[in-house]
Amino acid sequence: VFFMHAGFSLLEAGSVRFKNTQNILAKNLVVVTLGFLCWYVFGFSFALGAPTASEPNKFMGHNNFVHDGFWDAKSSFRFWFFQGAFCATGGTIAWSGYGLLNYTDSDGKGVSAFGSGFLDFAGSGVVHLVGGVGAIVGAAIVGPRKGRYDSDSANDFDAHSVPFCVLGTFCLWFGWYGFNPGSTGSMHDEGTANLAGIVAVNTTLAPCVAGILVFALRAKVFEPKALDVGGFCNGILAGLVAITAGCAFVKPWEAVMIGLLGGLFYQLGSMLLAKLKIDDVVDAFPVHGINGAWGLLALGFFGDPEEGIGGNGLFYGGDQFRVQLTAFIIIAAWSGLLSTLIFVPLKFAGALRMGDEFQDHGADQMEHSPNKAYSAHPPAPTTVAKKEVNDIESPAPQPPVAAAAPAPAEHSNITDSVQNATIPKSSDDELIGETNHRVSV
Repeated sequence: VFFMHAGFSLLEAGSVRFKNTQNILAKNLVVVTLGFLCWYVFGFSFALGAPTASEPNKFMGHNNFVHDGFWDAKSSFRFWFFQGAFCATGGTIAWSGYGLLNYTDSDGKGVSAFGSGFLDFAGSGVVHLVGGVGAIVGAAIVGPRKGRYDSDSANDFDAHSVPFCVLGTFCLWFGWYGFNPGSTGSMHDEGTANLAGIVAVNTTLAPCVAGILVFALRAKVFEPKALDVGGFCNGILAGLVAITAGCAFVKPWEAVMIGLLGGLFYQLGSMLLAKLKIDDVVDAFPVHGINGAWGLLALGFFGDPEEGIGGNGLFYGGDQFRVQLTAFIIIAAWSGLLSTLIFVPLKFAGALRMGDEFQDHGADQMEHSPNKAYSAHPPAPTTVAKKEVNDIESPAPQPPVAAAAPAPAEHSNITDSVQNATIPKSSDDELIGETNHRVSV
């Protein structure tokens, strides 16, 4: 899961303009370093600090600040790191209220504000929906970048490095096998190993179908009506987000259906943001927000109770949908409210948006050292010092060349034309001619 931050870094760096590459990478470093320190001081306590049996609390935990009590149960250190990586991932997407939406009760059973019937195996809701809602709130409050929707400059905002985006997507996909199968908590017996196996299969199928669908839709149906590799990447991520909640509760064919609809919802959501002129640089809301919501709600439809893997969907006579819908509303409202309370004061304080000069020159040039992430062009060729004339070896003597026979009369006009023709010299030709002249002298 921690390695996903390498994926986010590559994906985001490739998606922004070249002149802001270092700035977005600095953001990722701050999220991880500051995020884990906050998780150490109070985040773990809010999320997983088990209340005592005499003080029940279904809203948030309030024990284990700065690892208080961990030495009495040293297995807590491993659990702290794994869950901290999840929390930092939510922060990377945009803004995370993970701590108050998930915690463990005194019996060690996972519960939440939604009741014991709520299903979200690996975090479509408490990680991705939280981050996605934070992203849309932030993007709406900050406003579009200067010139983003001007007809004469729209192409200037394309991703500057598609290879970075693709490599980042593969890194994230790889990390998801820790995110989803790793959420089984253990694989030491046949039951947990088999559960991790079905989770891994579902985590593979859903992004495959989602990515291919988006790639095909953008090639044949929607703009740009060309092969859009960046769209392919986001389609894959949308499928991964959509299956994260239900990866342990559905069959593989159901995972395919969830991924297929996830790809469609991503595409429609991306088009909606463009229509509303909300500048979501990496499509965080369509990928994480919309598909985080779909991942939760999908469990209201899919999952057969008779299979014994925890599903309880409407398609099989279950009643899971109302619980999942309630969870979606609470998570979205909570994350939206917290994000608004953070972003609005920052906007009024003038600390949220870069000025026009920063946007024109780029944050890398304005406040980073060095002032660019890497060289965008190959270095100029090294100038080789010229040898002295006397140091240049004389050419070896050549045998005399026999005089050419006179040209036939019928070709004399062509010969005269070639001899009298003037061939323009380039600057390189002139330099070579000048050098040859000096050598002969």
